[in-house]
Amino acid sequence: MEFLFELLIAFFLIVSGVFGFVGSFGMIKLKDPMSRLHAPTKATTLGVGGVLLASIGHSLLIERHLSLHELLITLFLFLTAPITALFIAKWHIHRHEKPENLPDVGEDELWATHAVQHDEDIPEHTTK
Repeated sequence: MEFLFELLIAFFLIVSGVFGFVGSFGMIKLKDPMSRLHAPTKATTLGVGGVLLASIGHSLLIERHLSLHELLITLFLFLTAPITALFIAKWHIHRHEKPENLPDVGEDELWATHAVQHDEDIPEHTTK
């Protein structure tokens, strides 16, 4: 039975290593800040979460006691990851990018980062 517990813990560690690698690779290779936004908040959070699940599983299943440190770290991680994403997004918004420098938006026709609309920026079919 202990072998199954160790196999479960190893599974969490391997999955967390893959997510951590993908998140770190995304921070390096993605080209613009809004694409980089997903790397620390999604993949790396899941990577650290997997290590914390493995640690909780080890303390519960192998050592037979509950460690609250991992639960506190998990709470801290899930509270700070959205704040990190907010800071990255705000930095991107406040770079004062011009609409012609931004990539194509597709069907939306307007960028959310440009809240001030001028009459010439509003498409013809949306004016009254």
